[in-house]
Amino acid sequence: MRTTPPSVAGLRRSAAVRLIWIVVLVVAIVVLCAASVAFGVRAVSMNDILAGLGGDTSTVARSAVVARVPRTVLALLVGAALAMSGTTMQAVTRNPLADPGILGVSSGAALAVVIGIAFFGMSSPYAFLVVAIAGAAVAAVFVYLIGSIGGGASPLKLALAGAAISAAFASLVSAVLLPRVDVVESFRFWQIGGVGGATWDRIAVIAPVLVVGAVVCLVMAGGMNSLALGDELATGLGVNVLRSRLTSSAGAVILCGAATAIAGPIGFVGLVVPHVCRLLVGTDHRWLLPFSALGGAALLVMADVVGRLVARPSEIDVGIVTAIIGAPFFIWIVRRQKVREL
Repeated sequence: MRTTPPSVAGLRRSAAVRLIWIVVLVVAIVVLCAASVAFGVRAVSMNDILAGLGGDTSTVARSAVVARVPRTVLALLVGAALAMSGTTMQAVTRNPLADPGILGVSSGAALAVVIGIAFFGMSSPYAFLVVAIAGAAVAAVFVYLIGSIGGGASPLKLALAGAAISAAFASLVSAVLLPRVDVVESFRFWQIGGVGGATWDRIAVIAPVLVVGAVVCLVMAGGMNSLALGDELATGLGVNVLRSRLTSSAGAVILCGAATAIAGPIGFVGLVVPHVCRLLVGTDHRWLLPFSALGGAALLVMADVVGRLVARPSEIDVGIVTAIIGAPFFIWIVRRQKVREL
């Protein structure tokens, strides 16, 4: 008996089911945001929370509440950006293992930032933004070219190329930093990946760029659905495969580069979230992309709250928490998917 292909079954998923899951996820985000403001390294009372949300910084506890608000907003933005970037990369490459970290895109952004700091004294948030996006773009092209050698870019070849490029870029980062002790300290905390240094000024710089990247990806959602059917069938449906792939990739690179510029290279969000979201809302990217954005936002806020609570009176950066969550998930995907194409 013939069965419906997974992609078609996903596209036919009931709109009511999708809406229910979106409502559930929005409620979860609201609860997590409340927890992010209420819980942290320093205990605060309800009066402190209410006063802090009103802008009162007369006590240390209320100042802590005020500082947690932009931190929560940044976690929402970065998590959504990384999840949408990962979803787009998986669609463009038809690779279930695609992720800004695994494909070396985040490492390219990190290397570009290190070079900018070490050799050009870069300190402006706008410079960080431009350089990180440029580095992410170069890394993405480099990985795809290497993975395409010898018969096309298969999921396994792209994953291996990304791992190799990430290792090479990490070595170059170390080579640049080792003789420059003054740069190491400022870069060390950024390299781990975190949202602890969030300010409204930094968010104002990054938010418009993230919106541009998200809009590009959402506009290309229909093209991603066609790419999932294969290049030949997509061409037969009248889709310009090359243009769809390049435009979608540009949106993913903008999202990943901008998120990395402000929060450092945070891994596995773009890998874990899209796979979970496909189980809930199907493979139609017109639904999957916004749902992944919500899922990524929820995951990063949750990781930030967990990192603050489990290590009191210190805290664990979100990059470490997401790695602890994502590494076993990556192994599970490899064993389950056997690195097949989507």
